[in-house]
Amino acid sequence: MSDATEKMRREGLPDIAIDTFARYEDRLRAGEQGLVPESEIEPLAEVPPLSQLDEGDASAIERVVVLKLNGGLGTSMGMTKAKSLLEVKDGHSFLDVIARQILQLREQRGARIPLLLMNSFATREDTLAALASYPELQVEDLPLDFLQGRVPKLLADGGGPAAWPADPGLEWAPPGHGDVFASLAATGLLSELLERGYEYLFLSNSDNLGATLEPRVLGWLASEGLPFVSEVVDRTESDRKGGHLARRRSDGGLLLRETAQVPDDDQAPFEDIEIHSYFNANNIWVSLHALDEKLREGDGVLELPMIVNRKTVDPRDSSSPEVVQLETAMGAAIGAFEGAGAVHVPRERFVPVKKTSDLLVVRSDAYRLGEDWSVRLAPERDGRPPHVELDSDYYKLVGDFDERFAAGPPSLAACTRLEVDGDVSFGRDVVVRGSVRVEGPRQIEDGTLLEG
Repeated sequence: MSDATEKMRREGLPDIAIDTFARYEDRLRAGEQGLVPESEIEPLAEVPPLSQLDEGDASAIERVVVLKLNGGLGTSMGMTKAKSLLEVKDGHSFLDVIARQILQLREQRGARIPLLLMNSFATREDTLAALASYPELQVEDLPLDFLQGRVPKLLADGGGPAAWPADPGLEWAPPGHGDVFASLAATGLLSELLERGYEYLFLSNSDNLGATLEPRVLGWLASEGLPFVSEVVDRTESDRKGGHLARRRSDGGLLLRETAQVPDDDQAPFEDIEIHSYFNANNIWVSLHALDEKLREGDGVLELPMIVNRKTVDPRDSSSPEVVQLETAMGAAIGAFEGAGAVHVPRERFVPVKKTSDLLVVRSDAYRLGEDWSVRLAPERDGRPPHVELDSDYYKLVGDFDERFAAGPPSLAACTRLEVDGDVSFGRDVVVRGSVRVEGPRQIEDGTLLEG
């Protein structure tokens, strides 16, 4: 047992979590860097579109669970509480919209459809307090959440567990959202769901309000007996740095390649949206029986492609010791299941909010909140969201962002591109049309039309 796994055992972490981490630590010590060269893959092609699927096994709606990854604090935007509690649309938070989407779906379909959240220690308390406003979400005596695991940060020099007495919490890192499978098993929830007759799981990020339960994908998964399905969207300029699906040259199986897995020499083809034209939406469908079987085969471990992230132990202090964080991606599990599939879905199913520029687009009239609590692009957008770039010196943090859009977002329904450079504040009822660049310092007066 290494010093790092011994540290996990002293913390009382589950055996599954310790065994999983030990496998990745061994791979790191053996020299693996988690890289996926271009020479080993082929671009993904011929993905079936959602429009060609029917509901297949309609009864599957009675046996599905919706799971949202909710461990993020939104620290990159200056937040100190669960990111899902941020106001996102018409005065509602992400969590409000998610809860109402589930309740509306239950009413429409006459099905119980449990909602599960994977929280972190940092998000659990605030999230459960907010969900207390929706007591009707509870299904039987199933929990509303479970906790994501944590793993030791490893020193880049020597590989031992990092120590940081000034803030011991910084000695630990989340193991990436690929941990969801191990945590489901370690908490006993996987076994409990199977015992209660649930067979399918739909997973997505809590900051993607476009990721609603889609009966056609569920029916396809159930009717075809697929073990795992990933949703992909057309890759755009905004997605050049994000992960994409591809096929292994060795056996034709599907895989997910993330940014951190790309060798330096392969950055150009990785970012070429003509070569790799399908972007991973991180909307995942899993057969619980297939997942259980795969975990049993691995003695409780679902070994996924490793992502090696290099940082400092205190991310706010570049002079603190360099560390390695071993992570996995949820979507990378596609490579572990023989017969896994992908489905090409409209862009409206991928509405992530990673930066304040994304938040501005979703808050604006480019997206509409439907009576069923769906968040969809306005019809006049023809399936394409506007591209927005905000100067990070003035808009990166939510507080600074809100101050400059105090009267609300501008109209972006007819905007193709908005670029803001410098300190610019927007008044009420501002309208942006076409492609516009605004330079500051500047105050945009109420009712201004900005037209490119």
